Amino acid sequence: MPGMHETPPDIISVSQLTRRVKGLLEAEISYVWVAGEISNYRVSPTGHAYFVLKDAESQIDAVMFRGKLMYLRFDPENGLEVILHGLVTVYEKRGSYQIVCDEMQPKGLGALQLAFEKLKKRLHAEGLFDDDRKKPLPVLPRRIGIVTSPTGAAIRDILNVIQRRFANVHILLFPARVQGTEAAAEIAEGIKVLDALGVDAMIVGRGGGSMEDLWPFNEEIVVRAVAEAKTPIISAVGHEIDFTLTDFAADVRAPTPSAAAELVVREQQALSEKIAQLRQRLLKSLHREMEGFRYRLTLVQSSYVFQRPQELVRQHRQQSDELRMRLETAMTDHAAQLRRRFDHATRAMTLLSPANQLRGTAQRLAATKARLLQSADTALARLRAQLRPLHAQLEALSPLAILGRGYALVWKQPENALVREAGQLATGDNVKIRLGKGGASARIETIEEESHG
Repeated sequence: MPGMHETPPDIISVSQLTRRVKGLLEAEISYVWVAGEISNYRVSPTGHAYFVLKDAESQIDAVMFRGKLMYLRFDPENGLEVILHGLVTVYEKRGSYQIVCDEMQPKGLGALQLAFEKLKKRLHAEGLFDDDRKKPLPVLPRRIGIVTSPTGAAIRDILNVIQRRFANVHILLFPARVQGTEAAAEIAEGIKVLDALGVDAMIVGRGGGSMEDLWPFNEEIVVRAVAEAKTPIISAVGHEIDFTLTDFAADVRAPTPSAAAELVVREQQALSEKIAQLRQRLLKSLHREMEGFRYRLTLVQSSYVFQRPQELVRQHRQQSDELRMRLETAMTDHAAQLRRRFDHATRAMTLLSPANQLRGTAQRLAATKARLLQSADTALARLRAQLRPLHAQLEALSPLAILGRGYALVWKQPENALVREAGQLATGDNVKIRLGKGGASARIETIEEESHG
């Protein structure tokens, strides 16, 4: 029997033993798929998740580092049944074995995910998710339909947001179960009923949950009801990381029910400010337009025609008199010339006594007389043609001629002030009207001011 102080052979340290166990586990078991329930789930400040995976009889420590955790499509939590894949190893510091996860999914997700992808592919091929089917949301909906559970947090969030942003909105709630085997039929019925009632916009959704909880919104009956509705629909199913087929078929997808309410109802204060801005822009535009018309009116009022219309008439009247006198003088001179020629011909005829010469002379005289008369008529017509446009121009520029075309002058009584715009008058004023022929007196019943916009 060896002495008490002899050193036993093959003594190894704790660290060496731990490393040997670790090597055996990683070599013999390596990577595995494990099913169990999450317990004691916590995330460190560095972003790594630590938890215990257990079943009815055993448990194992597990860790999922931040680089893998960030790609999960769901939020792990205590009590959730999951299937995870990872390396079975030993945490040397404590000498406890654990599994380092690199993939995790809720238990039962495989079959559901397969059904999800299969239906999504078929409906997408039919065009139910096409962008050209999407309808725009109304700017100011008066009636908003909601399909959700009447007792869930989603309806409370939606009503709180709408009440805060714009209280004067009519809400129609179709109560429907949003979880379970009968939920899909109730949701589809609610969409059809509210669509038939003619609401302006519709919110369909619920709060977040597991894929099994959200599955009614992946049912084909619900997706088709959303796609076929005439009403713009906002899908508000789950949290930001949760996607359902209803999200793809809806006109707008909101990450949460609260966000859906914010999308469909604009804030009252923002709308009021927008209206005030548009009103200010309109007033500025009208002011610029009025200034332009006022400037043009000032230019017209300062023109020579409006400043001294009588002088313009006098000038044309004088010009007409000059033309008339020139015409009369020309006619008198021409008639005298004809008379002289006639007298000369008469004397020549008297000097020629033979009858044949007399007849020839008489014929020539008659022809000459006809030519002279024709020449006189032609000259007179030419002078009259020259006078006619001048006379017409004179008549067109006459104030009386302007009144004769349908215009009128109005004087406010008893001031006898000329009225230039409707703003000078008030209901009940007496006015005197000068027309092209004659005049009239009237009393103002209504006033219509010209608007520019």
